[in-house]
Amino acid sequence: MADGTQGVTAPYLHVADKIRARIADGTWPPGHRLPSRSALGAEFGGFGDNVVRRAQEALIAEGLLEGRAGSGTYVRSPHDRRTLLRTPAPSGVADLSGLSPAGFSGTWEAESEAKLPAPPEIAERLNIDDGALCVRTQYEFLDARHRPVMVSTSWEPMELTGGTVVVLPEGGPLAGRGVAARMAHLGITVTQAVEVPRPVQLTRAQAQLLAGAIVGSLATLIARTHYDASGQPVETADILVPADRWDIAYTVPAPPGTNRR
Repeated sequence: MADGTQGVTAPYLHVADKIRARIADGTWPPGHRLPSRSALGAEFGGFGDNVVRRAQEALIAEGLLEGRAGSGTYVRSPHDRRTLLRTPAPSGVADLSGLSPAGFSGTWEAESEAKLPAPPEIAERLNIDDGALCVRTQYEFLDARHRPVMVSTSWEPMELTGGTVVVLPEGGPLAGRGVAARMAHLGITVTQAVEVPRPVQLTRAQAQLLAGAIVGSLATLIARTHYDASGQPVETADILVPADRWDIAYTVPAPPGTNRR
């Protein structure tokens, strides 16, 4: 792998490869504390602390290392991987409202808060005025040890649901039924959901929401928005998926009778 000049490996990538090899062959097992940066730099070719620091940051982002404040850098214990399956509903409508991943054996918890002003980014995604009142629902998906392993924050405009029995997504007669079913109760037909995944590095606040997550490690942030038949957004959510724990799979149905030539 080259960085900047073709055929020339950047020093930090060279150091990262050396550390990665020690982890792969078991020389440094999970929980092992790495030597100091100066010691690593001297051992791997006479590199300075900044080169080693950049290599460690890259491996933290990959999920191979973790930094512990005041203690040092350690080989991270691996996590079991699961698949987050995003699939259209049987009707063919892209109903991706379900947050719980297919085959998920844990539990989930949700907490809603009404009459919150929409932040500018959320207002833009919902096509409403800045500060318009919304219901925000925060979801945590918990593993068998009751640790959060995926989180999501959903926003719905109160001008649609306020004063109705479906104002709280996890309350009332349609609790937990999803966006499409709840909006249908109000006479609103959800026709599509659009999801935009993008890679992110966990901030401190995001890492605190996820059990064992490390600041700077890689995650996928899925920005999901549901639209009605007129194209108006009716719900938007950010789904935060740690990259070292989840594979994300989308199924895309082919039109019937399609022939490839």
